Amino acid sequence: MQRRVLGTAALEVSAIGLGCMSMTGGYSGHPDRAQMIGVIRDAVDRGVTFFDTAEIYGPHANEELVGEALEPVRDAVVIATKYAQDIDPTQRTPRGRMLLPGDIRNAVDGSLRRLRTDHIDLYYQHRVNPEAPIEDFAGAVQELMDAGKVGGWGLSEASAETIERANRITPVTAVQSEYSLWWRRPEQEVLAVCDAHGIGFVPFSPLGKGFLTGTIDDRTTFEEGNDLRAQIPRFAPEARAHNLGLVESVKDVATSHGATPGQVALAWLLAQRPWIVPIPGTTKLHRVEENLAAADLALSEQELARLTSASDHADIRGGRYPEFLEAQTNL
Repeated sequence: MQRRVLGTAALEVSAIGLGCMSMTGGYSGHPDRAQMIGVIRDAVDRGVTFFDTAEIYGPHANEELVGEALEPVRDAVVIATKYAQDIDPTQRTPRGRMLLPGDIRNAVDGSLRRLRTDHIDLYYQHRVNPEAPIEDFAGAVQELMDAGKVGGWGLSEASAETIERANRITPVTAVQSEYSLWWRRPEQEVLAVCDAHGIGFVPFSPLGKGFLTGTIDDRTTFEEGNDLRAQIPRFAPEARAHNLGLVESVKDVATSHGATPGQVALAWLLAQRPWIVPIPGTTKLHRVEENLAAADLALSEQELARLTSASDHADIRGGRYPEFLEAQTNL
């Protein structure tokens, strides 16, 4: 498995990681815990070294799953988790406020217990809290780094300005935000900031929450209450119908390589920067294997340009569906 390096903390990780959120829910279905532990461990056997979770997933259940699965191989993997919401440790429900800098020490201790480890390799701020300066969070995380509890820190869905301010206090290892052929907003400013400061970039939903795999069309339905896509305006039937042309271009390129559309979508991302490490999520081992094969798929300059042009014409960053963009920004 190819390796890439994230940020000034020089975290060496597999070129494609594994997002674990869906292993405890989020989309339709209720995955079996024992099976998910097996998928994570099988992913390690196949070369995955980068695993992503968060305190809010579950809440807490996802960290516990990842911790149990990776405990036998802890020294061979990189674990990333995130803090943001104040979560009742007994009820396991958000208490209606975001964490402040003074809360971070307790939050990391909880994550350490659930992850069965004495350190977190990459600790993200999951959402920017407007009630406290990002510089104060940076200082709080630096104390955790000095104590050996955190290796590197990151920001999720932060603006370029916020990343710049945070990085002046404590070097940012990686930024995690949605990025794919179906959502290219990071190209507007964030990737340039990462480039300038040696910050890695970790795209979540690199397959467009399934849209770029070619398995979803304008007739697909999503289960209300159990599938988060039912709440996302970009998954409204009219939006999907408008953007199916992009998927057809991905399919065409895939056919020419004997690959899958998902592999092509991941290969396009990997080609954008050498410090981009996507974390596609899945609950199935054969999908893990399919995704990993994308690291060995070399697209030509002409193919990359064709895919980018198809994305440019899909009206996914502005124009025809501006209300979708505004709603999606806040998710």
